[in-house]
Amino acid sequence: QLELVESGGGLVQPGGSLRLSCVAPGFTLDDYVVGWFRQAPGKEREVLSCISASGDSTNYLDSVKGRFIISRDLTKNAVYLQMNSLKPEDTAVYFCAAEFVRSCHEVAGGFDYWGQGTQITVSS
Repeated sequence: QLELVESGGGLVQPGGSLRLSCVAPGFTLDDYVVGWFRQAPGKEREVLSCISASGDSTNYLDSVKGRFIISRDLTKNAVYLQMNSLKPEDTAVYFCAAEFVRSCHEVAGGFDYWGQGTQITVSS
């Protein structure tokens, strides 16, 4: 069973940056699309970004486009979310998720594998 582990969350001041990592110990993520999601208190979970299995295609939620960058390192079996110019409204639990398909548009019915999430708090 594929298990995902996120890391890199924490407390950051507005305008600051963080980089989240998503790994799958014991598994290779090369054949999986990976997405990043977040859920703020009292709000629905929203998808932020998705990256294809090869890493050559990405997409973003409009509200994070230009601030967040998704990438993957196939040699390290990891997917990252670089978050810049963070705002208080970015405060949420952030999750990575994986699906055994090659491209983001092939994900149907949602992602099958999820991490436990990591908290990000943006506050001065």
